[in-house]
Amino acid sequence: MLTLVFLVMILDVPYVSDKVFFLDIAFVVFVVAGITDVVDGAIARKLNVESRFGRITDPLVDKILVCGAFICFAVVGEPKLFDISGTALSAIQWSVAGILILREVYVTVLRHIAESRGVNFAATTSGKVKMLLQSVAIGAVLVKAAHVPTAAWGNWAMAAIFILMLAVTVISGVRATQRKGWRQANQ
Repeated sequence: MLTLVFLVMILDVPYVSDKVFFLDIAFVVFVVAGITDVVDGAIARKLNVESRFGRITDPLVDKILVCGAFICFAVVGEPKLFDISGTALSAIQWSVAGILILREVYVTVLRHIAESRGVNFAATTSGKVKMLLQSVAIGAVLVKAAHVPTAAWGNWAMAAIFILMLAVTVISGVRATQRKGWRQANQ
């Protein structure tokens, strides 16, 4: 539910008068959504109630949040980077969303195939680091748009975060095909 609220908030940014306050509230909603996801997973592991259903649906909800956020950012034209504008900026924003979506669809298909064959395809460390960096990038877009929309250091920080996030996203996607569980399911 918080995911939907957050995504609608991003899409509403161009239409609000107090963007700073609104983006700060969106940031809080995003953080609360992330914390509840982490707590939910920790509780499931502690109570030993992990299931194939949970291993499939929990990452799916994460993917909706992350991919949805970057699609919504592209729709509203965030983040602004340096003096890039128009088609070039839009191409960057949509390319970031596209890379994330391609990786997530690819790994989701692998996960479903492996799980359908009885192979546990739970999240790995590289996948968790990828999710952390994607979450940092989402938070950074919100903070930059609200508090330092034109600051040079904000542009450089955003570019560095995006480059790191995209690199880890692609690497973790490639590593998914190298997993022992996937190779077993593929035999």
